Amino acid sequence: MSSMSFNASGAASQAWQVHGEALVADAVASKIFAKDNTLWGPDSESEAAVRLGWVEAPAVSSPLVAEILSLRDELRAEGVNHIVLAGMGGSSLAPEVITNTAGVELTVLDSTDPEQVRAALADRLTTTAIVVSSKSGSTLETDSQRRVFEQEFTKAGVDAASRIIIVTDPGSPLDASAREAGYRKVFNADPNVGGRYSALTAFGLVPSGLAGVDIQALIDEAEEAAESLREDAAENIGLKLGAALGGTNPLRNKVVIVDEGSSIVGFADWAEQLIAESTGKLGTGLLPVVADPDSPEVVGGASDVLVVRLVADTESVELAENQVAVSGGLGSQMMLWEFAVVVAGRLLGINPFDQPDVEAAKKAARGLLDARPEAQPANFTDGAIEVRGPQWLGDAATVSDAVQALLGQLPEDGYLSVQAYLDRITHAELAGVRNPLAAVAHRPVTFGWGPRFLHSTGQFHKGGPAVGVFLQITATSTEDLGIPERPFSFGELIEAQAAGDAQVLAEQHGRPVLQLHLTDRSAGVAQLIKVVASLATTHNSNEGN
Repeated sequence: MSSMSFNASGAASQAWQVHGEALVADAVASKIFAKDNTLWGPDSESEAAVRLGWVEAPAVSSPLVAEILSLRDELRAEGVNHIVLAGMGGSSLAPEVITNTAGVELTVLDSTDPEQVRAALADRLTTTAIVVSSKSGSTLETDSQRRVFEQEFTKAGVDAASRIIIVTDPGSPLDASAREAGYRKVFNADPNVGGRYSALTAFGLVPSGLAGVDIQALIDEAEEAAESLREDAAENIGLKLGAALGGTNPLRNKVVIVDEGSSIVGFADWAEQLIAESTGKLGTGLLPVVADPDSPEVVGGASDVLVVRLVADTESVELAENQVAVSGGLGSQMMLWEFAVVVAGRLLGINPFDQPDVEAAKKAARGLLDARPEAQPANFTDGAIEVRGPQWLGDAATVSDAVQALLGQLPEDGYLSVQAYLDRITHAELAGVRNPLAAVAHRPVTFGWGPRFLHSTGQFHKGGPAVGVFLQITATSTEDLGIPERPFSFGELIEAQAAGDAQVLAEQHGRPVLQLHLTDRSAGVAQLIKVVASLATTHNSNEGN
């Protein structure tokens, strides 16, 4: 039996009382594993027909293990001791949680920020191999990263082709071009698996295995979990979690995920894309919020919040009202959440396999790269931060004023999305603004690094309920980085990606977007952290009076 366990209270428990009998009677679990494409309604059938391969991913992926380990041994024998992964969305989020949980080093390059790309290039280049992962084979970010690594390998006197490994769907543009270029190895993934469900396919396993993870153990654990998840039984944990996520009434659509000793490192960051991109469409969906045990959302008790606690053992946890506790190893949890999210999709009445709104920001970014319009002048500059926003900024004259004006646009059932388009390694401390902003806003706050969130929660921002307000943070680069054989640089690319997303949110969806541009990265980050901390202190002082 699988080591997974589950417990629920309040609305999450009631959701099972309402939906559990029908989920079992309708044989939803066994039909999912039989790849029944009718479970999500007629409009979803064509997509579901080619997106259910993940249910057999452990078995299908098993033959890959020997190939991956053989390549790992070859590379190590050649002195290659550092693996870089160029990937976006599911292609990077799964390997990151797999390697972090295993305590194995993997440099995840999921950014177009020139300073983050430059840092990856400067790190042990002569003993590095890069895995370039793209399901479509045409992902702009990963193509740009591949080009610059190929150039720099060659400059360093390294045979570039021998250090580039490709993961892509069979027949993709990258599949053909990589073989023609003679790259070290091309791994084809199962084309019947969507990117966010690909953790246990070549996309999750190749970079993780090359980095040194015991990927066979991960697959075996997932396969064990699948055996219990396929059962049409009231004890099925996956059905219970799916009901808790998608079946509360009224819908608790802010899913606050908290790790409390699960031993899985960064699981919520992976689950964030799975949940948001699968469910955030047609004006509904679930917004995942990655939080800490003491975050305001966890203790706030808001009527639209469901708290999910990732724990070592659910039996030893005392649940507050409207909470869920889940335990299990990484392989079993990945299979469990993929299953539960498609069950939630059935209850929400949406297609959990498409992402109809992701392309809008990409299209806007491409348009801006082509047109190269002049940057809009700032409303005002405060220290190292240029501030841009529409009429609701009013007479704001400081960054503090502007942030408060944005929070003033928050609906009662809204959320604040903070989006930081800069080097997430060097400026990791910026994520610390999330908790104080949540305390001031009294609403859930998400924090995403751009542009990677565009392949993740970006779908919910545009396709989910139109209740978000957006704080976009961009930054000037001290030194830009060119992209070989492209008419734009990494700096121009990330600038266009940020501007394109802001344009779509504001102009197509009518959402408030506050843009803060840091003219000096270190000074601007420090200033913004200080501003937010001051807002929280003032707020707490006022609350205490």
